[in-house]
Amino acid sequence: MTTRLPLPPSLYADTAVVPPTTPPLDVDRTVSVAIVGGGYTGLSTALHLAEQGVEALVLEAQEPGWGASGNNGGHTNPGLKHDPDQIESDFGAELGRRMIDFSYGTTNFTHDLIRRYQIPCEARQNGTLRAAYNEASAAAIEKTAQRCIARGMPVSYLNREQLRGMTGTDRYIGAMLDARGGDLHPLSYARGLARAAISAGAKVHGETPALSLRREGSRWRIETPRAVVHADKVLLATNGFTDDLWPALRRTIVPVFSSIAATAPLSDDVARSIMPTRPVLYESGHITVYYRIDQQNRLLMGGRGPMRWISSPRDVAYLMRYAERLWPQLKGVAWTHGWNSRLAITADHYPHVHEPADNILISLGCNGRGVALSTAMGAQLARRLIGGAKAELDMPVTGIKPIPMHAFWPVGVTTAVIAGRLRDRLGI
Repeated sequence: MTTRLPLPPSLYADTAVVPPTTPPLDVDRTVSVAIVGGGYTGLSTALHLAEQGVEALVLEAQEPGWGASGNNGGHTNPGLKHDPDQIESDFGAELGRRMIDFSYGTTNFTHDLIRRYQIPCEARQNGTLRAAYNEASAAAIEKTAQRCIARGMPVSYLNREQLRGMTGTDRYIGAMLDARGGDLHPLSYARGLARAAISAGAKVHGETPALSLRREGSRWRIETPRAVVHADKVLLATNGFTDDLWPALRRTIVPVFSSIAATAPLSDDVARSIMPTRPVLYESGHITVYYRIDQQNRLLMGGRGPMRWISSPRDVAYLMRYAERLWPQLKGVAWTHGWNSRLAITADHYPHVHEPADNILISLGCNGRGVALSTAMGAQLARRLIGGAKAELDMPVTGIKPIPMHAFWPVGVTTAVIAGRLRDRLGI
């Protein structure tokens, strides 16, 4: 038997919509597709399979949205980490172009899906700012903006004066604004996505971790604490909580904690002085800081924090200090929540899709862009699970390559965070 862990002590846990019923699996099942992981990737894939009449069953160790899907910054950001020209250089003109078109279209895809299923998750599409506070980062962002504009994207480059008006701070010297970006309530969205998948015919089971996976005859056998699942095909979508269910997979990603601190609702005057047009913003630095103002006038500040679970804004006091540096009018404002979760970083900062055996599909490594990317990947993965290898994805399918010296990742991450903060402080 398993014990359901409480949700991280987040603002989202206190304000989300009521979760759908996702009882533990307690009877053996035989299905077309079994999905391990009840985050955005697994739930979106289940929804898109069910829409096409394919029997899909989701196995979630806790409850849908328990991990990073329900505890992230709430940004729907378009694109991938890398510049479009870099993507084409890495993967060739044909696949590179498809990757660019797909990744920059993920936010429209996600917001369209939210509207189609009327998911109540405070979704807005007011744009994403990728901002720089030193000359080197600003030059790189301007180059990316020019390349996006040349491809016909709804992107513009903003100077310091324009940014002061949009952010209420003179911290930034340049930024790229992508009108397709936006924000939402992550846990409400995860629960709404689960509810949509269930309404379409998928089965979603919480408190049902996958304990083992092996071939049995023509199907795959998944053992859970109370029952066994036999599936024609399996999708592994465990991202930052990837374990040893599939050999070596855990060693292909670095599970990094990302932390968020949230204020109490700000007065209208103070909220209007910070991000008055309500885009979301993430900084281009060695250590990313990201933030937004939600629909209740709360400021949510996110960034790298302790490599352990936290439960208070005091655990990420540096985020509160940084917010007061950006906006001195926040001094004395109450910070009510501080929390975090684990996300998956890949060595090359691209999402990874693997097919290590017949009828096994793996998708993980969102690298901090999981809200829109995972949602849109669900449709791609569903198509692949139905059509097989002839159903081309708009992302590369690669072999499993463990990261060298993976056992030392906690030390490496801590060192990188300290060094990155120092380099950002020095502007180098």
